[in-house]
Amino acid sequence: MGREHWKKIWVGSAGNMVEWFDWFVYASFATYFAGAFFPSGDPTAQLMNTAGIFAVGFFMRPVGGWLLGRVGDRKGRKAALTLTVTLMSASAVLIAVAPTYGAAGYGGALVLLVARLLQGLSVGGEYAASATYLTEASDPRSRGFASSFQYVSMTAGQIAGLGLQIVLQRTMSDHALHSYGWRIPFVVGALGAAVIFYLRRSMLETEVYEQDASHAEERGTLRALWRYRREAFLVVALTMGGTVAYYTYTTYLTKYLSNSAGLSKQTATLVSFTALIVFACLQPLAGRLSDRIGRRPLLITFAVGSTFLTVPIMTLLGHADGYWPALGLALLALVVVTGYTSINACVKAELFPTGVRALGVALPYALANALFGGTAEYVALWFRHAGIESGFYWYVAGCAAVSLVVYATMRETKDLDLGRTREAEGSGESSLTTAS
Repeated sequence: MGREHWKKIWVGSAGNMVEWFDWFVYASFATYFAGAFFPSGDPTAQLMNTAGIFAVGFFMRPVGGWLLGRVGDRKGRKAALTLTVTLMSASAVLIAVAPTYGAAGYGGALVLLVARLLQGLSVGGEYAASATYLTEASDPRSRGFASSFQYVSMTAGQIAGLGLQIVLQRTMSDHALHSYGWRIPFVVGALGAAVIFYLRRSMLETEVYEQDASHAEERGTLRALWRYRREAFLVVALTMGGTVAYYTYTTYLTKYLSNSAGLSKQTATLVSFTALIVFACLQPLAGRLSDRIGRRPLLITFAVGSTFLTVPIMTLLGHADGYWPALGLALLALVVVTGYTSINACVKAELFPTGVRALGVALPYALANALFGGTAEYVALWFRHAGIESGFYWYVAGCAAVSLVVYATMRETKDLDLGRTREAEGSGESSLTTAS
């Protein structure tokens, strides 16, 4: 790829990293601030409350997907990306200054809820705007490789959050972390978002969007998206298994190793941190592979692995007695998940024409995440609270099995022309839901 393509990918990825740093530090620091916003009592119940608010953020993602997807299709990818980082900065500030239960009763939890709603709006649009931007900005022969940097940046945001957590765990007492130390990452996130806002104001629009010849009044509308309802349904179905598996082995993993396997918080955090570094490095390699052999083989490999390996991996993780056994199992799980994460952004973007691409990716993806990704941690904790934790393993495997059927019957997308507009929009026909 040329220098201009790399510049676009860098700016889009850097902003995505900060967005997801703010999104994930909520989950990774929840064990420290859960008691700050709710009455003292059962620690699992406190975590379920914070996980519930975490899930509420996902239910705002469809709204953000619709609103910011519309902005991305009508005003441009740059406009949508700038707006998303503004919303994320505001939410980070709110969490950083939220009062505790002791100071304001449930008022602090209300501030936390509002902040998560703003985060949901932001991330609901960020995923689609970023996926669309990275896919359109790349060389047609390397769309898989370029779009893989979306999950590189997402994972880098989580790595940064976990890295900061490790530093704070080693430089602050446990009491200090529970008292005020958990606010530090949200301050860092707000500052980072301000820097990215400045960078995104000068970013370049994609040529595919600038050359789009579709009717302006049709861009980013639900009416236009309705003509691609088959593709929209396909996005929901192919996201289902991937998003559950991804959140299980990233945001929930640290809590699972701490609560179920009995590892210390420090060890559980270090396992996640190390595994995610390897995971991030795998994304471009898998993305490049998809440019050679296609998207479907990777998706099918993920779904088969997740369907048949989730139960044994999660069972063994629940009995891991140290850093190395836990790390080995976590890496195995994340290698499997890479078949989905490395290419799902470009697959979804490739399904839609330019005039409805951002909305087409944003809304159905956000709906799938609200139903499956955002609730994964809460479902896991519910099964644990009910005394049937293994039920969650089968739930994850079942979601992957549903997606496997979709991957096996969909058509290859890697050679589709991103610049198609009028003819495709006029017909509204889908040639993507049956295997070639």
